[in-house]
Amino acid sequence: MTTPAPSTPAAAPATQPEALPNIAYDLFAKLDLRVATVKAAVPHPNADKLLKLTLDDGTPAGRQVCAGIKAWYAPEQLVGKQVIIVANLEPRMLRGEVSQGMVLAASDLREGAAPAGDAKPGADERDVIVLTVDKPVKPGSKVS
Repeated sequence: MTTPAPSTPAAAPATQPEALPNIAYDLFAKLDLRVATVKAAVPHPNADKLLKLTLDDGTPAGRQVCAGIKAWYAPEQLVGKQVIIVANLEPRMLRGEVSQGMVLAASDLREGAAPAGDAKPGADERDVIVLTVDKPVKPGSKVS
């Protein structure tokens, strides 16, 4: 008779954000995702967590986007990067500055950080990585 090999404890499952309900393709197709080049980045004058980005999105005027990434990026780290934006988001005022879109980013708990129940993890507990392109493309290029 053979003795079963000792079992190794299973790794704790990684905490994943709860999935949102499915949406129809037609709703997804309404998003206008584009590549934009960061031409300038400065701290938002009226908000501790925001950076004010000036983007070349392939249009003559370009656009301004306020992004809540100040805890993870210094302004000079972003200048020259090509980022992915939601180009057809309605403009809104964020602390006195207009934001004409949204820069997409991925967010994950840092290794060893414990989820804080229902509380949203703070900057010291998670990493935020702005989505960029692998190779340079023309500003305004569609993302699909």
